[in-house]
Amino acid sequence: MGEFTLELNDDQKQVRDWLHGFAADVMRPAAAEWDEREETPWPIIQEAAKLGIYSLDFYAQQFFDPTGLGIPMAMEELFWGDAGIALSIVGTGLAAVGVLANGTEEQIGTWIPQMYGDVDDVKVAAFCSSEPGAGSDVASMRTRAVYDEAKDEWVLNGTKTWATNGGIANVHVVVAVVDPGLGSKGHASFIVPPNTPGLSQGQKFQKHGIRASHTAEVVLEDVRVPGHCLLGGKDKLDDRIARAREKSRAGGEQVKNAAMATFEASRPAVGAMAVGTARAAYEVALDYAKTRVQFGRPIIENQGVAFQLADMATQIDAARLLVWRASWMATAGKPFTAAEGSMSKLYASEVAKKVTAQAIQILGGNGYTREYPVERMHRDAAIYTIFEGTSEIQRMVISRAIAK
Repeated sequence: MGEFTLELNDDQKQVRDWLHGFAADVMRPAAAEWDEREETPWPIIQEAAKLGIYSLDFYAQQFFDPTGLGIPMAMEELFWGDAGIALSIVGTGLAAVGVLANGTEEQIGTWIPQMYGDVDDVKVAAFCSSEPGAGSDVASMRTRAVYDEAKDEWVLNGTKTWATNGGIANVHVVVAVVDPGLGSKGHASFIVPPNTPGLSQGQKFQKHGIRASHTAEVVLEDVRVPGHCLLGGKDKLDDRIARAREKSRAGGEQVKNAAMATFEASRPAVGAMAVGTARAAYEVALDYAKTRVQFGRPIIENQGVAFQLADMATQIDAARLLVWRASWMATAGKPFTAAEGSMSKLYASEVAKKVTAQAIQILGGNGYTREYPVERMHRDAAIYTIFEGTSEIQRMVISRAIAK
């Protein structure tokens, strides 16, 4: 583990500039079109694959960056380009993280490549955890997985919702209840391979923002998957369930469940997405304030506008630093004793909502129209305080951590 530094090294700067160029030249010109179409931008995902951005190798390189800054740096640049298109490019990563966090080496090697496909035939993957009656309250999950010992198969039944790439994915990672008596500790994650009978797409959601990213329900009706599709394997699950039962009887600390392990690993990355959107809106507002002349001078010379921009710049930097710290801690193996991962996601997502709203205000009537991108950025920013744990859930996690 290298010494922590806030200075990106030459390799990181090169990757950052490469991603920034893709975001500026490919994503931004297409952003308004795909927002209006509300469809998965397959041509742009294909272009990202050709350049090596949409690939297992690229994300693995960033994921294993010894400084921990690879993923947040990449997320910020892509979401600076456009949040909806960026999520369609990186959404597969959440399913991949689910496999990396819970799977065996063989499962990782088998399934993650199938999530991305290849340059000539790109695929996407979906991580399916939320349900109509169980979002952040994972203990209320109802999707069941029952083991058929005679066939060495798991049978899955239930409905998932808010699944990025749900129904159009080549590979679905589904979190299900295997022991209802243990609440959220009785969950396990399963791979549902391509073309498995019984899995279908339910409602596709029409959303306020991030419209280029496909979000839908996933319906599971007697979906049978082989025993080797249980992430981590049955021996590991049986051991975890036995320990959870023992600790439950003893009233001790519970074992973490599979879904929450995935969310904890991804929270700083979501914070980085929010930083990217906030920075994009701030830059538009700053440029506008320098060039928009009212009463004979650029509006940035008015203290009311200048101070807003000063606050925006400060808050974006503070959010980025929280994200970088949490990402470095996770890579260095340092525990989030004060819920630093949740802190980074909470603050960055709140900043994105605030900064994009301020950008609209600085642009005035222009900011409220679709001719300028801050209107779309503001709609996109609303998701950050909601998905992968609402701001209220993050505050609950933080308050519990600091109360211990």
